[in-house]
Amino acid sequence: MVILYNNKPLTHKTLVMKAYLSIAEFAEKIGKSTETLRRWDREGKLQAMREPISNYRVYKKEQLALFENVQMTTDNKELSLNEIIPDRPYRVLELFAGAGGLAIGLEKAGLKCVALNEIDHWAAETLRKNRPHWEVIEDDIKNISFEKYKGEVDVVTGGFPCQAFSYAGKKLGLQDARGTLFYEFARAVQETQPAICIGENVRGLLNHDGGKTLQGMISILDEIGYKVLEPRVLKAIYYEVPQKRERLILVGIRKDLDITFKYPTPSKTIFTLRDALKKGELFDSDVPASAGTHYPEKKKMFLDLIPPGGYWRDLPIDLQQEYMQKSFFLGGGKTGMARRISWDEPCLTLTCSPAQKQTERCHPDETRPFTVREYARIQTFPDDWIFQGPVSAQYKQIGNAVPVNLARAMGKEIVRALNQMENLILLKKQA
Repeated sequence: MVILYNNKPLTHKTLVMKAYLSIAEFAEKIGKSTETLRRWDREGKLQAMREPISNYRVYKKEQLALFENVQMTTDNKELSLNEIIPDRPYRVLELFAGAGGLAIGLEKAGLKCVALNEIDHWAAETLRKNRPHWEVIEDDIKNISFEKYKGEVDVVTGGFPCQAFSYAGKKLGLQDARGTLFYEFARAVQETQPAICIGENVRGLLNHDGGKTLQGMISILDEIGYKVLEPRVLKAIYYEVPQKRERLILVGIRKDLDITFKYPTPSKTIFTLRDALKKGELFDSDVPASAGTHYPEKKKMFLDLIPPGGYWRDLPIDLQQEYMQKSFFLGGGKTGMARRISWDEPCLTLTCSPAQKQTERCHPDETRPFTVREYARIQTFPDDWIFQGPVSAQYKQIGNAVPVNLARAMGKEIVRALNQMENLILLKKQA
């Protein structure tokens, strides 16, 4: 079959002359070998387009901009994954937005948040304070119609709480999930029809109700027109986050789109609490001073005896029993109790409060919980992101957030997938 463009046969030559470079031309301009470009394409680091007749690799001239500010030396140097540039401003609708951890990360990846829904007042105020241009919808999601965003957003994201469904028949449908917040997430996706939808949750969703809840979610997204990738638990420590936090990611691609999505590649560098709170690779200054909560005197007496990296078992046996009380005789390590974090390890998962008995997160040197800004650093929030509300509300916002750097890594892969979509659209138009 001959493909016509302006009533003339479209050949490999005319396609390249119009807007593209051949693999040899592109390799010469950036000082790389064609084999390096083929490898980058296979690994998804710098994706080529395919000329529709010959199936040869071709590159958009705009892709040369990737190399304007990147020092490229020998062929064994890898292309930085942080150099993925959106082909156009991709737009995101974020649900259950919280204090903005996911939104900031997506923004850092080059995505644009056009609207964010959040029911918690202080979290919504935090979003408004830091990004006055964002449309923040402070309301119960059940009261909101998202139909005006149809055709206006490329991605819908949401960290919905996991709730069990009622099962009717062999296959769970959207109506069976009514009354749950996942139903509202799926309804927003159905109303807006984005190219990609991203759900995130705690690891426990994998086994919630024997795995039926997750399978029900996948079934519902399939029903409304989305192919769901195999869910993946991402460990934040592998994505430049100095914290042992895990998030379950659920990715749906609209079925009419022939694009692929790859989960972000883990980094080999593991950052520690020192990297979070001191000047270094993650931050260009020590953590700024800020407000924080305090331990009661009796708890402080126990924690004074715990070394960095230690927990309640480092107390003398009689104090172990006094501190743990009935829990002393139960099974399990309970390593989060009376826990003092070491400078040289990633922090344990942050919770909504740094001082509860089950989740103490004590500073390495001082016998106190982490401050608000220390909490924020561990979640990789930038220092200029200001949290609103009383200190307890600020801790809650930070503890519930998606780590910013993990969100950025996901955002880069979203951009990569949406660039595929744009490239296919462009090639179809030229054909």
